[in-house]
Amino acid sequence: MAHVPDLSGYLTRAGHVLETQLAAALSGIGLTPRMHHVLRCALEAERTQIQLAELAYLDKTTMVSTVDALEKAGYAERRPSASDRRARIIAVTGAGARIAAEGQEIVDRVHAEALDVLTAAQRRTFVESLVTLVDGPLATPVPQQPVRRPRQRGG
Repeated sequence: MAHVPDLSGYLTRAGHVLETQLAAALSGIGLTPRMHHVLRCALEAERTQIQLAELAYLDKTTMVSTVDALEKAGYAERRPSASDRRARIIAVTGAGARIAAEGQEIVDRVHAEALDVLTAAQRRTFVESLVTLVDGPLATPVPQQPVRRPRQRGG
């Protein structure tokens, strides 16, 4: 088989660097990339905290602290769902919608700057290819199994 570049290494590195660039840029308006992502997902539709956590790839603890921070800043609030009173949704406030829009401008700028080194044709091909991978073979992670220690023989 032909040598295949370290795709996971490149994607991990690119994702990490982009995340640090986004964090630095969004910090100017008091948001983290995680907070911004949750706000944007919550603005799209009425969603529960669990649904938002899945969309944002966040574990339960991280999601709770993110929503707590959004509530403290006055950007979101936990409310009963209009369609199911037993469920609680994360509702974005007016201030949250405004900061999410401002944050999206920043995110768009950071993404554009990252892609700026590519020609228009390279950019289009790269983005289309990445979307194809993420919507296809890289759409669903394999559930992680707990690491088991090998059995030790009695001595």
